[in-house]
Amino acid sequence: MPTKLNPYISFKDNAREAMEYYQSVFGGELTMSTFAEFQMAEDPAESDKIMHSQLDTDNGLTLMGADTPNQMPYEDGSRVAISLSRESEAELRGYWDKLIDGGSVTMPLEQAPWGDSFGMCTDRFGVSWMVNIAGAQNQGGGVSG
Repeated sequence: MPTKLNPYISFKDNAREAMEYYQSVFGGELTMSTFAEFQMAEDPAESDKIMHSQLDTDNGLTLMGADTPNQMPYEDGSRVAISLSRESEAELRGYWDKLIDGGSVTMPLEQAPWGDSFGMCTDRFGVSWMVNIAGAQNQGGGVSG
């Protein structure tokens, strides 16, 4: 089995809501565990916070997330940026439309200098997304970096 690189997002008290939202965007199976389930709640008020969640989609996407306990530092806005790249315009534009609902567009999803369609947005939870739809000459390639 190859090594997988999965984005893991830190939230502050809204991991359950955010991960359910991402499931509505991407579909798939969502599993969530609370701090109480693993006897990891140092503060009883944090018992129902999400210690770990994982969304696995039918097309191979995996997204993980958790609430940040009160005793750990949390800095909004620099938690993670997630890139979606594929040649399926219908699929990625569908994700884009859902991600910008309640969020903001940083760079419109349009033709980029490298021939692909590219856009950047921030969803309603403050997570940054980059969407790259491979152009005809770049099928399977996308942005390299």
